[in-house]
Amino acid sequence: MLHSNLKNIELNQRLDCNFDYHITEESKLKDGDRNLGKYHEFNKLNDLTSKEWLKFQKSWFILNPKPRTKNVLLHPAKFPEELVEYFIRFFTKRGDTVLDPMIGTGSSIISSMNTGRNSIGIELSKKYTKITENRIRERINNLENRKDSNIKKINIKLYNGDSRNLEQLKMHDIDYCITSPPYWNMLRVKGFETQKMRKDNNLDLYYSDNEKDLGNIDEYEIFLEELSDIYLKVHNVLKTGGYLTVIVKNIKKNGKIFPLAWDLVNKLKFFTLKDEKIWCQDNVKLAPYGYGYSWVSNTVHHYCLIFKKE
Repeated sequence: MLHSNLKNIELNQRLDCNFDYHITEESKLKDGDRNLGKYHEFNKLNDLTSKEWLKFQKSWFILNPKPRTKNVLLHPAKFPEELVEYFIRFFTKRGDTVLDPMIGTGSSIISSMNTGRNSIGIELSKKYTKITENRIRERINNLENRKDSNIKKINIKLYNGDSRNLEQLKMHDIDYCITSPPYWNMLRVKGFETQKMRKDNNLDLYYSDNEKDLGNIDEYEIFLEELSDIYLKVHNVLKTGGYLTVIVKNIKKNGKIFPLAWDLVNKLKFFTLKDEKIWCQDNVKLAPYGYGYSWVSNTVHHYCLIFKKE
């Protein structure tokens, strides 16, 4: 039986939840299981076997997210859980703590729950914070009837507030941070290809109308400064040796490329950039942009930038 204590505190709409995580036999790593190789006790970074470790080291990967459920489809740029779990499993061990300062509808928290990690999420939008809270409750209810013998207690913290105030939470020695920021104000660009479909289906076109929302900043350089300030505060709460993964892509706007991924790397010099992985989607419907007169690509990849606090 899972025991949970969910509390809403008026200041920042905080949710604080403890529950027992049941480790299934399938999730335990045993020598020879599914030809995954051998787990070595000297592995201090994660719970992966040697073969799983090697597979992750490829610099690109294809991941086509499952269709979104109704309760999270409302968000215009939901972070797929499969992607988050992929990175969480490599950069943490069970019982570590994962931070996402832009939690959206809760992908990083749900992924942490699925893998037995503690999690902390911050979201500016009250609406998306509430969706995340409901998803957490639903996930706990789904786990209540599991009868596995190996149990570990994990903790979830959810805050409704501005990540620019991250230091007020007085966190320290966070093991890992994974996040995907707004892609500037692209959702507000007239003619943005996905907006008509979302409007026709009565879904959110923008993150919010809040003036503090990064997705509402018009000036690119100001957007970069505000975003890098949040990641500086993430740097301050990460443990030494901890990793940050930022999922981002370069932006096409008004016939010009804004290299958000590269500009972000240049801004985050307080971290050490360790590598990049390219996330590709090969099930995206292509469109003949620029046919007959100009080069315009279909962008179906994202950059997964991997930073380390040293």
